[in-house]
Amino acid sequence: MGGSDERRLLKILHIDPEKNWGGGEAQVFGLLAQLAGRGHRNVLLAHPRGVLFERCRALDVRLEPFSMRNDLDLRAAVRVRKVMRSEGFDIVHFHTKRAHALALWLARAKDQPKFVVTRRMDYPERAGWYADLLYNRRVDGVIAISAAIAEILRRGGVAARRIRRIPSGVDAARFAPPPCPPRAVKTVGCIGVLEERKGQRFLLEAAAQLKARGFNLKYCFAGDGPLRAALEHEAQGLGLAEETSFAGFVADTAEFLAGVDVIVMPSLFEGLGVAALEAMAAGKPVIASRVGGLAESVLDGETGFLVAPGEAPALAEAIARVAAAPALAADLGRRGRERVLRHFTLEQMALQNESYYYELLSAPAS
Repeated sequence: MGGSDERRLLKILHIDPEKNWGGGEAQVFGLLAQLAGRGHRNVLLAHPRGVLFERCRALDVRLEPFSMRNDLDLRAAVRVRKVMRSEGFDIVHFHTKRAHALALWLARAKDQPKFVVTRRMDYPERAGWYADLLYNRRVDGVIAISAAIAEILRRGGVAARRIRRIPSGVDAARFAPPPCPPRAVKTVGCIGVLEERKGQRFLLEAAAQLKARGFNLKYCFAGDGPLRAALEHEAQGLGLAEETSFAGFVADTAEFLAGVDVIVMPSLFEGLGVAALEAMAAGKPVIASRVGGLAESVLDGETGFLVAPGEAPALAEAIARVAAAPALAADLGRRGRERVLRHFTLEQMALQNESYYYELLSAPAS
């Protein structure tokens, strides 16, 4: 494919068998919406009781119920083969680690569609025959949502020529803040699954230090997870029962962001941090750990502040800087939104995915 034929409309099979709604599924939904709007034919294999399946009913997308018991679910592979035979796809896009495992059982021939996998998580990839088979032999391209993940893949033995960095995107219009003068910083928000890798306990420690220094701030945690009870107990032990609230899973992050003044992401590991992009799109300053993709999306001193992971005193100091200067907070938020509009919109993400599809289709068979 090339030349004048390069922009013909594509038939794309997307596979995401996860039931729960998370950052990855939100990105898949956004990608499908954009690709469908550009006229491409999309088929989605997704969990029939998952939020992604339900959300996509509103799109011009053919939905096929699909689930996987584990990475070795051969019945799922048979199901995918059947769908692939139903029409001639140009691209098969695996959107999760489990979906990617299906590539081991699907035919690879010259007349078969090109296989693409998106890697969003920042877990280490162990170099060896399995990673080589899965990434270098069974797919044609690997999309990494951040430079940090691209580096993890390279260290795991994935050939650099197979990796394409395409950052996640957000619906900037949905998060657009209303025009208003700088306001006092009163509420600190934190969005993420309540688990060890997200580092919420360091924010609680920072909050206790700030309270001792005389800062009168509220802290609202959006998200649920295995550490919720432990974090609520820790907040009480630190004397923060009145200052903290745990909202659980929040379906409308735009509404949540409208009610806070600054977002803190004290993660110990992070692939990119879509919540940080959403906060920036909402015009909120972001204070984050200098880890993974957060160090790429948040510009230290320009759209927020970056601190060393696991360092509560540094986190407290960064929050104090923003809380003490409403004009600074407003300026950081304004520049954060400008950065999202330049680099991290859903449209930009979709266009880069589309361009990569065409590039893979025009390349000789591997």
